[in-house]
Amino acid sequence: MNMIAAQEVKRRGIAALDDLLAQGPVQIVKNNRPRYVVISEAEYEMLMTDLAESRLAASEADVKAGRVRRGSSATLMAKLRKEA
Repeated sequence: MNMIAAQEVKRRGIAALDDLLAQGPVQIVKNNRPRYVVISEAEYEMLMTDLAESRLAASEADVKAGRVRRGSSATLMAKLRKEA
């Protein structure tokens, strides 16, 4: 991962990140500690798509394994209060 100092970003603005982002994510370091990661719009969209697909797969697995029940939130809350 490429790294750049926060001072450099402050001095040069967003242009300081342009060339680095073409090579992948950029870690911004402040006070010698990693503070931020900047990614391109395309990488962000890919991450969000992967996350959505992963959540869907987990939900489908829950349904298939019988870990999902139909009902209302009121019914669930009543059941939880009874168990407490």
